[in-house]
Amino acid sequence: MKALLKRGFNLLDSLFSRAFTPAWNPLYQLGALSFFYFWIVAVTGVYLFIFFETSISGAYSSIEQITHGQWYIGGVMRSFHRYASAAMGICVTLHVLREFAMDRYSGPRWFSWVSGIPLLWLLFASAIGGYWLVWDQQAQYIAILTAEWFDALPIMVDPMASLFLNESTLSDRFFSLLVFLHIGIPLALLLGMFIHIKRVTAPRSNPARGLAAGTLLAMLAVSLWRPALSQAPANLDMAVTEVGLDWVFLNPYPLINSWGPGNTWVLLVGLSTVLCLLPWMPSRRPKRTPVAVVDPDNCNGCGWCLADCPYEAVSMKEHDFKKGHKQSVVDPDLCVSCGICAGACPSSSPFRHVDELTTGISIPELHIKELLARTEASLAKLSTDQPRIMLYGCDHGSVVPDIQSSTVAAISMPCAALVPPAFVDYVLRQDLAEGVLISGCCEGDCFHRLGNTWVDQRFSMERMPVLRTRVPRERVRLRWLGAQGTRALQREVVEFQRELAEAPALIDLEDVSSG
Repeated sequence: MKALLKRGFNLLDSLFSRAFTPAWNPLYQLGALSFFYFWIVAVTGVYLFIFFETSISGAYSSIEQITHGQWYIGGVMRSFHRYASAAMGICVTLHVLREFAMDRYSGPRWFSWVSGIPLLWLLFASAIGGYWLVWDQQAQYIAILTAEWFDALPIMVDPMASLFLNESTLSDRFFSLLVFLHIGIPLALLLGMFIHIKRVTAPRSNPARGLAAGTLLAMLAVSLWRPALSQAPANLDMAVTEVGLDWVFLNPYPLINSWGPGNTWVLLVGLSTVLCLLPWMPSRRPKRTPVAVVDPDNCNGCGWCLADCPYEAVSMKEHDFKKGHKQSVVDPDLCVSCGICAGACPSSSPFRHVDELTTGISIPELHIKELLARTEASLAKLSTDQPRIMLYGCDHGSVVPDIQSSTVAAISMPCAALVPPAFVDYVLRQDLAEGVLISGCCEGDCFHRLGNTWVDQRFSMERMPVLRTRVPRERVRLRWLGAQGTRALQREVVEFQRELAEAPALIDLEDVSSG
């Protein structure tokens, strides 16, 4: 099931990236879009509350007055409130499915995954409470079924369904309680959303401006084309025999009606429990690799690894033996051995005057010295019939071993950000290859969240360690094509070789640096 979902999302990713560009791809910003929709719901909800009357007789009529009496703003506000809520529900659902499909819920990510499950319940409770406040036939239908659903719980003393026997049993205080809950539950949801991203480095809670603007325009168009309207007013003295349901949030109600309240509780609570336990369930994923290791002799306390770690696994402490200096510390419970810290370490340079390349921090799975040895050994085997290319790839991106050839050396690693910029400089300066290509996950969708972003910034000299200016940029390429882009990467390699063959010969970089 996970593999099928992943293939489906990879296909959608490619289509959306072509249609919107990677920077505006909504599938890469589902969490940020959920925050954005929440704020739309909050702002429009405040407006609606100003004109809403909290009484049995006034609730429906006040909503109708807002919708039709001031359609130029009230009707649009109600429609925005309605459609933004549905959009948030869809985004959250896709977000859960996508994180599951991409295997982004285990290890240190368990906190974000588990803390997100209660948010689903709060989101549905917030939305369902909003439907109640309209107090039309749909509200009557779900109110009665909700009462029967909660009455199935052994903790209920007085039957909740007795509130909805007829018109005389329902009081205005009930609507005051509904309004209180419809304000309180979203506030709890907002708090939970911030807890959800607490352990995420540089979380994205705002979508790209262009995507946000396009979303607002689309929502306005839908609101004018098909505004949110009420059904017939509720009447507890009459049974509701036919009602239209919103399938985004009200999908549990047909189950309650057909399966019964008790079975529905078992299904939803059981599903939530399984989702919470999912990060620790046996799976086919590889066993967890050893965590990053700090070498105090080569750690100068610069803090670059601390700044780049996507999982907040790195912190600083007083150096073990260098007085007045700091030293990196790795939390084994948070480290996933992505290697981004090793790529950030200034000691990870092949130009260091040491017999054996050592670094302040590295991962045992692929130590920097091993990466250098594999780079040199792979390039030494290449033919000179065509321009030679050193291809560094990511285990979660395009399958780079499939692209290896007599003129292309390929090395795959946990994250493309493990490659220090100095390695690119070294490969070109030592004439080991004519070009270097680094590939990985799709732009904006790094498996380790920030790997390709950090590489982009290092190579554009916006983030330390930088790729030095003496390196000819025309001989370096970064391509973020993802697992679905292996064929595209093959074509990119062929095109890169063609351009390198037509390019002028490399001048002596040593002369350039000294000049």
